[in-house]
Amino acid sequence: MKLSHSFSGALRTFVYFMASGTQYTLEGIDYLPLYGEDPTAIEQVFAIYANVIELDEHGEVLNAKYAEKRATDYLQRYFNPDYIIDPPYEDWELELY
Repeated sequence: MKLSHSFSGALRTFVYFMASGTQYTLEGIDYLPLYGEDPTAIEQVFAIYANVIELDEHGEVLNAKYAEKRATDYLQRYFNPDYIIDPPYEDWELELY
C-alpha cells in the first residue's frame, strides 16, 4: 500500500517549513543550525511527528496541526528548558523506530 496523497502532502508541508526555518510553531527560535550541530534533535522531532499523526481508513490525515505541535514542542523545550509540554509526552510518542 502506498501512502495517501493526504499524508504525503502533510509530511511535505511539515518538512518544508522545518527545513526553511519558517515553522510557525517555532517563531523566533533559530533551530536551523541543529541540522548540522545536533541532528538527533531533528530526528526526534520527525519521530514524534510520525508517531503522533493519525490517518483514517482511507489514508486521510486527521490531525496534521496537532502532530506538528507535538513534534515542535520538543524543540521548544530543547531551547527553553522551562517550556512546559502539555500534556507531557507519552513514551510511545518518543519512540525511534
